[in-house]
Amino acid sequence: MNGQLILDTGPWVALHCSGDTHHAWAKAQFAQFPAPFLTCEAVVAETCFLLARSGFDPSRALALIERGVVRVALSLADQVGAVRALFERYDNVPASLADVCLIRLSELHDPCRVLTLDSDFAVYRRHGRKVIPVITPQ
Repeated sequence: MNGQLILDTGPWVALHCSGDTHHAWAKAQFAQFPAPFLTCEAVVAETCFLLARSGFDPSRALALIERGVVRVALSLADQVGAVRALFERYDNVPASLADVCLIRLSELHDPCRVLTLDSDFAVYRRHGRKVIPVITPQ
């Protein structure tokens, strides 16, 4: 399947954290797939927070945006109604802002796959009942 690759927090953090369990896997994904990886501001915020909390420089994540490797492709202001509806739909999971923004990105960019470590993406659906294709470590 071709199409856009949507980037979640876990792989982005793992890419920058050499001691992370999924570091080698994340590096391989970034090497294998062409840029840009699409994401949202909530994922950027989570990534920077987790990198800083783990003692890594969050500016390294932002450098990937500057270089065009990662592109912020969702404006919450433009998609707030759809994002709110997804929060309501997944109130039993519970979903994070980053997760629902990525679900929305998957609806806006079809075909796509979500690069994630989050098992909740096996539960989430786009456009009501369509499975969201994911790339996760095996």
